[in-house]
Amino acid sequence: MEIGEREVSNEDSVQWDERGLVPAVVQDANTGQVLMLAYMNEESLRRTLETGETWFWSRSRGELWHKGATSGHIQRVVDVRRDCDADALLLRVEPAGPACHTGHQSCFYQRLDGGAETDSPPGGVLAQLEKVIHDRKDYPRPDSYTCQLLEAGLPRILKKVGEEAIETIVAGQSEGDDRLASEMADLFYHALVLLTARGLSWADVESELARRFRG
Repeated sequence: MEIGEREVSNEDSVQWDERGLVPAVVQDANTGQVLMLAYMNEESLRRTLETGETWFWSRSRGELWHKGATSGHIQRVVDVRRDCDADALLLRVEPAGPACHTGHQSCFYQRLDGGAETDSPPGGVLAQLEKVIHDRKDYPRPDSYTCQLLEAGLPRILKKVGEEAIETIVAGQSEGDDRLASEMADLFYHALVLLTARGLSWADVESELARRFRG
């Protein structure tokens, strides 16, 4: 496992509190959704870096715990970062299931303003759509158009991306705004299917855009 050349390369680089703990925010690397807040000590951080899966310290039980050990909802670590004061960690992960013991995707599903509970990630519809596409890849359904595309393979997916790109150009040249938005939505959807088929995600596109922006 490569964790971004290990942004947290050793436990000495972290400012532990008087209990030897540090708060760790866990975020879905693909959608940007904040999944949970837990605490880590030196041993749980070491195991996390070594195994590539999240380990934490339970303050109530006074013991280490491996996320997903009993539920199967493990979290594969993409990278680990510390904040500017080195007294908090951010773990970007790819979750294998809900983070919350209630079955919600995120522990942060309750609103203080009395609004409806929600599991929607902050990344908006694009992130949600990509999550559905990944789900269809992992758990195929015969009645799903997405599954049919993925099963047909790259030739069909590439053909659809090309067709939607042409229709988007035509809409941009000679059709109304609603039609352009509709064709662009079709293009984005098929582009996400292509990324999924190639083992990539929208996060890879964002990383490239960020690189260009910085450059």
